[in-house]
Amino acid sequence: MTITQGTTDLPALASQYAEQGFVLVKGLLSKEEAAAYRATSHALLERLNRDDDPTWQSAMGMSGGRTRLQHLHDAQFYDAAFSRLLVDPRFTDVAAAVMGVEDVQLHHTKLFVKPPENGSPFPLHQDYPFFPHKYHRVGAAIFHFDDAPEEKGCVRVIPGSHLGGPREHDPEGSFHLPDVPFDDAVPQPAEAGDVLFFTYLTVHGSGVNVSNEPRTTWLVQYRDPSDPPTVKTHDHSLGQGMMLRGVDPTGRSGA
Repeated sequence: MTITQGTTDLPALASQYAEQGFVLVKGLLSKEEAAAYRATSHALLERLNRDDDPTWQSAMGMSGGRTRLQHLHDAQFYDAAFSRLLVDPRFTDVAAAVMGVEDVQLHHTKLFVKPPENGSPFPLHQDYPFFPHKYHRVGAAIFHFDDAPEEKGCVRVIPGSHLGGPREHDPEGSFHLPDVPFDDAVPQPAEAGDVLFFTYLTVHGSGVNVSNEPRTTWLVQYRDPSDPPTVKTHDHSLGQGMMLRGVDPTGRSGA
């Protein structure tokens, strides 16, 4: 399911999201903006020279060999360009619409680069077990800073999977869902500037990047500030509780 930005009817988008658990918004950023963010992302990772690899151990069986992944938490604390994007109404208005709320609060962000030829996959999972909330009004937006066709290991989703609520995960395998066949998930190839929105109950994952180019994305996890967490996690995430749209009616901030 895709919706072209510029002709978006937000209620229609919200209806589609409620039914399918996700929506791919085309061209939320211009090609020029996406290219600038791609350059900023790669320069930032090179400057910080982080060598930790967040590849899940359970991803090894998906690739048949060793894969690699670059990442960075809280990019908005290293470059103001990401701070501006966090509060861009093009993003926050869609996030509010799909959650059916007025107020949008930051949970955390992660910058990902899947290197060419062996960029790490992600097994199918829900985001729910990593940071569960009482009412499940938690979502994600994946900003694509370059093209992400299937050969680059694009995101895959299982439409409607959010309707079943939280699932039992394998805590020994990075919370992946071993009983859900990866091939059941529908690829969501995207172009630079597209943004994929989905609820944290939507089953999703991604394949190996076997292309000769990197895949660059920025993940923003957000929530309704009126939805309290049931487990306090991601305490290390800088800026958790920052209001991206509206106000926090609870006064909890990052709690």
